[in-house]
Amino acid sequence: MPTYRYDHVHLRSIDPDAMAGFFERMFGAEVVRGTYAAGTFYPGEPRVFVKLGGQTVLIAPPHHDEPTGPAPSFPYYGVEHIGLTVDDIDAAVADLRAKGAKFAVEPMDYSAGTRLAFIRGPEGVMVEIVQRR
Repeated sequence: MPTYRYDHVHLRSIDPDAMAGFFERMFGAEVVRGTYAAGTFYPGEPRVFVKLGGQTVLIAPPHHDEPTGPAPSFPYYGVEHIGLTVDDIDAAVADLRAKGAKFAVEPMDYSAGTRLAFIRGPEGVMVEIVQRR
């Protein structure tokens, strides 16, 4: 059987730079900006990668050949949210509130040893913050 390794999550955004700015501002993500090369889906358009927690999030502009539908209402089927783990959820929540984060689910004890919260990002993106004890 082939070996599979994680490569990236792909988000589509009306404004990829603004979406990247959200991850940069809220979570300290590293944003790498460039331009799509000729021969790709989006030649000459901005190419934005977010490096967060050792993982990559690619943020692409609207698709040029097909209309892009609006974000679904939460919760929904499919890839529903991005989960980030923290050592101290209460400190993370305080930090995010100070930065203006909008909470969809306030911090709660989900199960024995698991505390979590959800914040709303731009364009319907949901981010879970979770602490496992």
